[in-house]
Amino acid sequence: MRSKLEPSKMQTAQEMRQPLDTKSKMKILQSIDVAQVNGCRLQVQMQDGTWNEAEVLSHKDVKAGRKYYVHYTHYNKRLDEWVHEHRMNFDTIEAPKVKEEKKPPRPEPANKKRKKKSTKAEAAEAEPQSKTPKADKKKSSTGSLRAPGAEHAVARMKNIEKIELGDFRVAPWYFSPYPEALTMNEVVYLCEGCLGFNRSKTSFRRHKEKCLLRHPPGTEIYRKDDLQFFELDGRKQREYCQNLCLLSKLFLDHKTLYFDTDPFLFYVMCHLDARGSHIVGYFSKEKESAEEYNVACILTLPQYQRKGYGKLLIEFSYALSQEEGKTGSPEKPLSDLGLLSYRSYWSQAIVELLRERQAPISINGIADMTSIKVEDIISTLQQENIIKYFKGSYCLLLTEEMLVAHDKAMAKRKVRIDPTRLQFKPVDWSKQGW
Repeated sequence: MRSKLEPSKMQTAQEMRQPLDTKSKMKILQSIDVAQVNGCRLQVQMQDGTWNEAEVLSHKDVKAGRKYYVHYTHYNKRLDEWVHEHRMNFDTIEAPKVKEEKKPPRPEPANKKRKKKSTKAEAAEAEPQSKTPKADKKKSSTGSLRAPGAEHAVARMKNIEKIELGDFRVAPWYFSPYPEALTMNEVVYLCEGCLGFNRSKTSFRRHKEKCLLRHPPGTEIYRKDDLQFFELDGRKQREYCQNLCLLSKLFLDHKTLYFDTDPFLFYVMCHLDARGSHIVGYFSKEKESAEEYNVACILTLPQYQRKGYGKLLIEFSYALSQEEGKTGSPEKPLSDLGLLSYRSYWSQAIVELLRERQAPISINGIADMTSIKVEDIISTLQQENIIKYFKGSYCLLLTEEMLVAHDKAMAKRKVRIDPTRLQFKPVDWSKQGW
């Protein structure tokens, strides 16, 4: 009997292992609903020609056929894109996994409930009355506008294909909550003066004829050569700041957007030429920060990246902290590019100070002279292996290799912030109010 049954069993197993045909796989793709299941996975050809595993998030029908929105599993979301079917290997498709629904807890017997209630009542009587319930605690506003929890399925997909700002046409990296009507257009046109958005080239031209702004609508607090900084109040220049937040969300993944800009100050860096001021980047900060953050959001627009503007923004934020007479730190979590920029700046600022100073200096002394927070200084010293333990005490050691690397890095920073050109008066917002 065994000899007769074994072949049939083997045949059944082989049939079960047979791959799905192309039609079945296409049905799976067409039935994807990101609200119910995680997208199926398969091999997709990236723009550089390599094949990588990707998750399908959505699909749409276009003139050239069906396109699929994919996320490459081992890469940043900024590389997500719409791809045609010829770039997808359907032989490697894996069916989507249905999200498991959590079962409600079983009802407990009545006698156990009574025991629990009595125990809770006894505990409440024993606790002191000084404790305040969680509901009464005031929610602190976050300057980074960071996401409160799990990401919504809609926000996983880029909704704007391209934006045109000044002389540049840029492809966004992430989702931004622009009006849905704009998402149907291939290009969204942004005004350099007010950052207002337009659906078509015609409406954009009409807007430019009416818009009188040639620079951000704030107070110019710094100018040297062709570099400008403007200070904007989120309450007074609300519309511009909201448009700025929408623009920045296209390139910042870990931030969530609030339209309540009143608690924030915005510092916009511009490049000046004969036509006016062109926005390069910006950073924002809370008017009142209990954690002493001097930066909430920070962004250099992609068309100006890798030119040293990121470090200029960071250097300017610490120049403001110097004028305020306090130390500061960026609000966490930082983006991947922001973290790299800050670590590089902290290292260069500390090495530059230690190299010029001959007398002994403490970590608190470094904080006073650079306005960098003590925690950031300690983490930088440890990462760069500058701090050493020698004969019962800690000392700071700069090797020849560190100095050579520092000279090369500083040679690239051709533009620096000149504190003498800064026209800034600190405001005590706790007394003055927003």
